Amino acid sequence: MHCSRLETCAIALTAVLLLTSASGCTASKTTPPQGIQQSSQLNSTSLLENGPMQSLSQTGTPKLLDGKESTLRTNKALSLADLHHKYKSTFLFSGPTSKRQVSLTFDDVPDLIYTPQILDILHNYGVRATFFVVGNRAAAHPEIIRRMVRDGHAIGSHTFTHPNCNKVSDTKFQNEITRTEQTLANITGYKPTLFRPPYGNVTEQQILWLASQQYHIINWNVDSLDWKGLNADQVSANILGHVRPGSVILQHAGGGEGEDLTGTVQALPHIIENLHTQGIDMVTIPELFHISAGK
Repeated sequence: MHCSRLETCAIALTAVLLLTSASGCTASKTTPPQGIQQSSQLNSTSLLENGPMQSLSQTGTPKLLDGKESTLRTNKALSLADLHHKYKSTFLFSGPTSKRQVSLTFDDVPDLIYTPQILDILHNYGVRATFFVVGNRAAAHPEIIRRMVRDGHAIGSHTFTHPNCNKVSDTKFQNEITRTEQTLANITGYKPTLFRPPYGNVTEQQILWLASQQYHIINWNVDSLDWKGLNADQVSANILGHVRPGSVILQHAGGGEGEDLTGTVQALPHIIENLHTQGIDMVTIPELFHISAGK
């Protein structure tokens, strides 16, 4: 094949262009463009020299709209409902609804005015309840505690002096519990495993410690509000209007300074009779939750 001079020049020019193109592709794979290389070196040097504390404006990262987590995210104490949800097997408010059973519970015992009257009524109706005992009151009236045990009632701790537990130190709180359990052990022969915090207030740290000591914390889901000095009709309405299978009913059988619990005493026969009519049995807390009463 014979090529003209013009064709030969064209072929030579095409070869040169192909070689130039191939050389450019190889270079792009092995050597970054000058601008990109300088930028990478600058960022690496900046990070090494300034460390992780350089500002967002230095790195070019957009700021977070509402600021730093260390400023806006604070640890908040869980509510009682949150604590109950988190510690369902330890912090109890109400029992199973599968059986027609409820528990009558009485706080702040014993005293010499109202506690004996409540015990008499329960005895007459053959009903067993649960009493949450203040340790220093038990020490003052041990014979009433012994009567509770003889009558088949369950006994729990309500601290030794009735403080607001979420306002005391861990050491003070633990002392309140251990003093009460030792006092009750001296009277009854066993240490309680039921605890009700005064005013219903308890912290997460206290729940964890109580669980380590084999306690169940017992609050309530039906409140008589009898501590307000209500009359018998009002106490009955507060209980019977809200009771259902599994309810833990809060009442008081020991008064504070100047408190009148006459309404509680007078309402109790009507409450018991009404629950009997509905076919609802009154059982102790250990029976309702199938847990131990002592250790």
